[in-house]
Amino acid sequence: MLTWLLLCTLLLLIVAHKIDTVSAREKLPTRHDPYWVRIAKGCYLGFRKKTANSPGVWQARCTLPNGHRPQTTLGTLEEYRPHERFDYAVVAARRWFEECRHPAALTTGPTTVFQSCSDYVQHILELKGERAASELEARYRRWIWGDAIHDIPLAHLTREQVSSFRRRMLNKPVKIGKSGETRQRSKDTINRDIAVLRAALNYAFAQGKAPSDAAWREPLKAFKGVSKRRGLYLDRDQRRALIHAAAPDLAHFLRGLAMLPLRPGALAALLVRDFDPRLRVLTVGQDKSGRDRKLKLPAEAVTVLESAAKGKDQGDPLFTRADGAAWNKDSWKLPIKDAVQSAGLPLSSTAYTLRHSVISDLVHGGLDLLTVAQISGTSVAMIEKHYGHLRGEIAASALARLIL
Repeated sequence: MLTWLLLCTLLLLIVAHKIDTVSAREKLPTRHDPYWVRIAKGCYLGFRKKTANSPGVWQARCTLPNGHRPQTTLGTLEEYRPHERFDYAVVAARRWFEECRHPAALTTGPTTVFQSCSDYVQHILELKGERAASELEARYRRWIWGDAIHDIPLAHLTREQVSSFRRRMLNKPVKIGKSGETRQRSKDTINRDIAVLRAALNYAFAQGKAPSDAAWREPLKAFKGVSKRRGLYLDRDQRRALIHAAAPDLAHFLRGLAMLPLRPGALAALLVRDFDPRLRVLTVGQDKSGRDRKLKLPAEAVTVLESAAKGKDQGDPLFTRADGAAWNKDSWKLPIKDAVQSAGLPLSSTAYTLRHSVISDLVHGGLDLLTVAQISGTSVAMIEKHYGHLRGEIAASALARLIL
């Protein structure tokens, strides 16, 4: 009789510790410690159920060759259907086991959010060049370095921690000029900032340095419907007035923006060697797209660029300030603002307004969107999103010509 009772007790314990089915997990008594199952030598998957109504939390632990016994939380995995969670937990746990047992992990420790961002900067440096990497690092320096999230290992990162980071970004005001006044950050701006963190974490996950992307997949989703079209448009006369109101060095730079659909930073990064007057070709190598592109220039544009390049060495900036230095957003911002006021133009006009106006003219003039996207260094989807409405008038004119 005693043997039978012991056997029944053993069977109950075995059933109670099953976590691979929904029904088995629902029958588990609530407790603080996880229920563990062995899925490989020295590797265990755990399921902890602290309250009857909680979805439960998945965990993993292993024994390393150096004797360490790390343990991590994989999350609730609520993004998956209940009957799929065990399988996904096993996959996430195995990835974490591989990361823990990697030789680098034994010496340098697990990958943190900070390390993920640093690795991604290096990746962008190799892929797109120094300018793109520097801009990316500046965003990380502003929002990640020193924040509470920065030294958390990816294996321990939780949704709550990522959500808290997002709230901190949302609640941090932006200073307006030198007056000390502040305003609420726009959700469109926050989308751009969280996108770079999401990219770094996704890259780390793809490299096998994170057991799962569940911690940031939902919290770092972009706000929807917050991106706005650039509404301010300057016609040709207004652009001409702005150029005439500017100092000579700035006028050269504005003339370049008014005749080429380039981002201001890309125009400022051009060197004399990028311009071939014989072939009438301009090579744009420093831009957001990260790829070189060649623009065939009309004769009028060649004349302007020849004037800008006169007397300069091949390695010099094509467009320079009066002191010979290259333009940047800090050096053109206030002079453009002064020129805008002198020309009597809308005060919200900026360097980017010229790019928007030039692209608007190209689209409204009937140039196909693929060509506009290629010479502008952006995607057809972005041109369609921000300028597609201008095609309506072109379509109406084309339809009118069909009337007999």
